[in-house]
Amino acid sequence: MLDVAITKRYPGFTLDVRFTTHAAITALIGPSGSGKSQTVRAVAGAMRPDRGRIALDGDVLFDAELGVDIPPQDRHVGYVPQNYALFPHLDVSRNVGFGLRRARSREARERVSQMIASVGLGGLEHRAPRQLSGGQQQRVALARALVLQPRMLLLDEPFAALDAQIRGALRQELADLQARLGFRALLVTHDPEDLVLAGERFVYESGQIMEGNGASAGASRPAAQGT
Repeated sequence: MLDVAITKRYPGFTLDVRFTTHAAITALIGPSGSGKSQTVRAVAGAMRPDRGRIALDGDVLFDAELGVDIPPQDRHVGYVPQNYALFPHLDVSRNVGFGLRRARSREARERVSQMIASVGLGGLEHRAPRQLSGGQQQRVALARALVLQPRMLLLDEPFAALDAQIRGALRQELADLQARLGFRALLVTHDPEDLVLAGERFVYESGQIMEGNGASAGASRPAAQGT
């Protein structure tokens, strides 16, 4: 279970959201600038809210009142940013294994090899990111996050930079991969077609959740009833 109740003030904009979700894949959908990515960054530990609390499976990741702010590397979540953030000087294998401790160990190499195969990149282990298509780069970023065996995967607009045909194929691949590996994911999107992946969804607008079909959803004011 992911439980989020946070407030963050920016010049001219306030993010103020509350939701709880138990779904395998949960979608945060809404227009650009509505606060979706900032929510994911808060869960990842890349953004510190002004107020509130974030808990994953009962473990508190952030609590402003109690002064709890677990470092990103200790939250056991995998984060795939919009631009994938691959290391241009590392090949596929070293990109995927970058975050593993003792990355040169036999066990780590086997995990990396298995994950590369799982995302359909077998045979491309020694390619540089510049030698890959956009869809292949996305798979590398996904493999790099999943090889760490995170409790939750955070996906920030993972299909936005791809054309429609590739988006559809990768959407299905993500669904198949989730069914096979059993990970949970928080998916940021502005594309309604991505909702086919989601067991629960929360609709963002201007820093608040306007609709949701999760366990609970809202903001500092009463939110609209979920659909």
